[in-house]
Amino acid sequence: MTVHMSFFDRLFYGFRRSAKTMRIFLLISGPGIIVMLADNDAGGITTYAATGSKYGYGLIWFLVLLLPVAYYVQEMTVRLGAVTKHGHAEAIFYAFGPFWGWFSLIDLILVDWLTLVTEFIGMTAALSIFHVPPVLTVIIVIIIMAIMVIQGRYWTWEKIAFLFCALNLIYIPCAFIVHPSVSDILNQGIIPHFPGGFNNEIFFYLMANIGTTIAPWMVFFQQSAVVDKGLQEKDIAWGKMDTLIGSTFTVVVAIFIVVVTGTVLYGVNIESAAQASLKLMGINKYVGTFMAIGLFDAGFLGAICISLASSWAFGEVFGWAHSLNHKVREAPWFYATYLFAVASAGAVVLIPNAPLVLITLFVQVIAVTLLPAALVFLILLLNDEKTMGKTYRNSPLQNIICISIVVGIILLSTLYGVSALFPNLFS
Repeated sequence: MTVHMSFFDRLFYGFRRSAKTMRIFLLISGPGIIVMLADNDAGGITTYAATGSKYGYGLIWFLVLLLPVAYYVQEMTVRLGAVTKHGHAEAIFYAFGPFWGWFSLIDLILVDWLTLVTEFIGMTAALSIFHVPPVLTVIIVIIIMAIMVIQGRYWTWEKIAFLFCALNLIYIPCAFIVHPSVSDILNQGIIPHFPGGFNNEIFFYLMANIGTTIAPWMVFFQQSAVVDKGLQEKDIAWGKMDTLIGSTFTVVVAIFIVVVTGTVLYGVNIESAAQASLKLMGINKYVGTFMAIGLFDAGFLGAICISLASSWAFGEVFGWAHSLNHKVREAPWFYATYLFAVASAGAVVLIPNAPLVLITLFVQVIAVTLLPAALVFLILLLNDEKTMGKTYRNSPLQNIICISIVVGIILLSTLYGVSALFPNLFS
């Protein structure tokens, strides 16, 4: 006997299946969205704001190209973490031995701490616009970051992080408020070209935008987050979707920031996102205020992820308990290294006459030197059948895509480092 369902029955069961699918995704999502939106940190916001003010909409096409770059690099960490149940630092030690393990760990800790300093620079600059003293900003941020981790549950930390991820989207309404010309965006921003020609200056901006899209700490953070959350092999497809959505949001936010500054501040020399916020306040107080709030949020989101990436790596290497699901008494060294990194980075910003601009530039150069090594380790691990098995190691097509991305990033990152040391070389 054949049973025919009515339209409403089919609609009801379709809704139930969709609701179940959404519940599963919401349970598994997190590491990919958080790491990608955290990548739009204080330095990233400054880079996008400066790109828009310098070249208008002219480099939007380049940001679009960075979406698959971000996705294909980060989705490898999902597979690696879910299969090995090891964080990235631990995986390197296990596969390549102590020498390369210590090399990657020391480089990571150095660049993470310096980048953490730049996040505090961004946060203090943002709240200074609202006349909040830097010392008060640092104290409040450290207290909030401490509360987020010592409560003893990864899921609680992730939910709080999601709130700051949502606030990262505050730049989107800014673009609608300034009423950009859609036709100008499409005509000037979609077709690949180099405004003003391919010279040293535009080369610097291209490299800076790459550096804000893929960073070594992101690889370490997402893999450790996948492990701490307890994702299994059966969850990999959902983890990939999580990463794709995060990558999309990252690029969308970047484009909207470029649209805002490209519309309102085109031709104005911008050195920081805080400066852009102040200038925008003089034109439209709402847009300027939103930009300042977004800058603080970007710095905070970057800080909570970068500090955890370092603490997870320390715990993995030294064999300490290193999970947000542990109480402080169960993982004292994990939380001690976390709080020390946060407090010491915040203290640097409060040093009178500290060379904050020099620190920011130095971080970019150091990050460029670490990035190629992190990507090479990652792709080698994904091709190790002993580690990944036949099912989850890179396929030939994935290798073609990932190796092309890695080779391109290594080449461009190296040239970016050279251009930073020799500014007139590519003139």
